[in-house]
Amino acid sequence: MDVSVQRVALELREPLRTSYGDVAERELLVLELCGDDGVPGFGEAAPLEPYDGVPLAACEAALRAYAPVLRDADALTGPEVLDACRAAADLPQALAAVDLALWDRAARRAGRPVAALLAEDHAAAVAVNGTVGATDAAGAAAQAAGLAARGLRCVKLKVGVGDDARRVAAVRAAVGPHVDLRLDANGAWTVEEAVRWIEVLAPAGLELVEEPVHGVAALRAVRERVATRIAMDETAGEPGAIGSGAADVVVLKLSRAGGIAGLLAQAAYVRAGGADVVLASTLDGPLGVAAAVHCAAALQLDAPCGLATLELFADEETAAALPVVDGAIAVPDAPGLGVRT
Repeated sequence: MDVSVQRVALELREPLRTSYGDVAERELLVLELCGDDGVPGFGEAAPLEPYDGVPLAACEAALRAYAPVLRDADALTGPEVLDACRAAADLPQALAAVDLALWDRAARRAGRPVAALLAEDHAAAVAVNGTVGATDAAGAAAQAAGLAARGLRCVKLKVGVGDDARRVAAVRAAVGPHVDLRLDANGAWTVEEAVRWIEVLAPAGLELVEEPVHGVAALRAVRERVATRIAMDETAGEPGAIGSGAADVVVLKLSRAGGIAGLLAQAAYVRAGGADVVLASTLDGPLGVAAAVHCAAALQLDAPCGLATLELFADEETAAALPVVDGAIAVPDAPGLGVRT
């Protein structure tokens, strides 16, 4: 099998401010696999070091280690390929690129979209939330109003980065009472700070607060003291966290899960434990977002997913790859992942 890896840099329209820092540019690795039959498969490695602690260079090294396995992969099954790659370098963000490429290639060969291989009865579209990152109240309100005007019925506001009380009040006033409002602190608070801030902000009407603190014990402590639903994001990367029962909602990410197969297994585990599942992008490129959309459709998730992130990029083709229409992204119906690389 032919193997190639390309580094891609995507600038954001404007920096996204979070509690772990500003993100102005996204660097990704695009993997292409092409077998003897001439059918290609594309995957994406999307580490985000400030968020997950994984440097892009580590993914490049892992993909180089996978190359000998992939070149001889025509006679292997998908699980066998992934097991052999994992033995060479057990890095989920790099394994995700291989997993996506294998699913993309398999679906292209079958002439079907990936979602149809995952589940015969899958959703036709996936509801999504918009993200507001502005740190001033007026800017946050303007961003939120724009999202609501485009039909999004759920808005997520980054908190822990400014005057949160004014920003939350401004966003709620801008979107009205019928749009769900989520907050995402990216672990910016201590337990006591989280409890205090959630009690202050809850009267605005919150669907949930995502990762108010880091760590299973801290999340459980916050959840036991507030009425607002608590979601786990970054903490989900800790061993055993997704099944801990420390949160009402677990945010799963394709890159962190090691690809489609890993994400679906995690979703089943979370649901078995009684928590709800939401899928989200780590500012992934079109391949990563498309794969997550196919997974969300197969899982038939009810809650809006954090996958409306391509429009944050300055490149027009990238921003338009999976458009949001009436608050949802349609599942691509072309064979494979269904997006251009």
